[in-house]
Amino acid sequence: MRSLRALRWLPFAVMLCVAVLDVLAGRSLMFLPLLTLGPAFASLSGGVRRTSAVGAVALAICLFLASYNNLVLHWQNNLTVVSIAGVTLASMLAARLRLERERELASVRQVAEAAQRVLLRPVPRRAGDLQVALSYTSAAAEAQIGGDLYEVVTTPHGVRLLIGDVQGKGLAAVETAAWVLGAFREAAYDEAELTDIGERLEVSLTRHLDDEQFVTATVAEVHAGEMTLVHFGHPPPLLIRPDGTCTTMDPPEQGLPLGLGTLDASAAKPHRIPFGEGDRILFVTDGVIEARNAAGEFYPLTDRAGFLTLPDPQAALDALRADLVEHAGGPLLDDAAMLLLHRRCS
Repeated sequence: MRSLRALRWLPFAVMLCVAVLDVLAGRSLMFLPLLTLGPAFASLSGGVRRTSAVGAVALAICLFLASYNNLVLHWQNNLTVVSIAGVTLASMLAARLRLERERELASVRQVAEAAQRVLLRPVPRRAGDLQVALSYTSAAAEAQIGGDLYEVVTTPHGVRLLIGDVQGKGLAAVETAAWVLGAFREAAYDEAELTDIGERLEVSLTRHLDDEQFVTATVAEVHAGEMTLVHFGHPPPLLIRPDGTCTTMDPPEQGLPLGLGTLDASAAKPHRIPFGEGDRILFVTDGVIEARNAAGEFYPLTDRAGFLTLPDPQAALDALRADLVEHAGGPLLDDAAMLLLHRRCS
């Protein structure tokens, strides 16, 4: 807001400085052409009317100072008047085009937000004895959606979840994420085994992806006191015990990313990890662990696990996200999704 307010006052500040310089220079017209900066700067933040008003003020100042110096009919002053009028007209056109682009951007942003609500629909914050917390940070400053995806569903087979990261960015990544989520939402209810869900996702993506495109993902299912995981080239989750100790749950065998199944006939193998009362488990995408600071250092996720011990899971995840953004010192270079599960004590 401060920068916008300063930008709106900038044309008048520039014209005032030009007027002062012209008065100090005495009988001279050398500084008056700089008055064209007024309408030029006005077009950056104002509308057509405001830009024309600033141009009119610039013309008034020009004529007043020329009269003050008894140089109204001088050829150089006439040229300055024509220059101010021409720059004002060009700035009015630029302001109109800018406003049209801003309206188009606002419309596209509304469509993107609607797509986000359909694609990444709100997941249940409670599923069985689990509390669920979510965080999604887009790498694009003007977007709220990207190629990262997540889902949590309660099925006849138990609570199942998916977190993934589509290769690439932009609308193509969003479209691929939609295919993965649609396939998972159906397979999670139909298939009895997690490996079968993975095969369904692989078949669905094979129909839609190019040979070199892929999706990293983790599919999980919650059981009594433990959790089953199947990894498809995705970063392993972080298990946080009630006493604050954390452990990275590396899989004994990592499967290939989805979409690359034709390169290896062997299916990804499921493995089980402990997940008892009071435990928390954090799933992330590459954008979290690969976020770098100004020194080029990766985000030390395990060292910052203390944030995840806050009583409220969503508040804990929000605190971790804030620390991640502070570590990066600006916009992230990749989308960053985080999914935190907390198993309540009975």
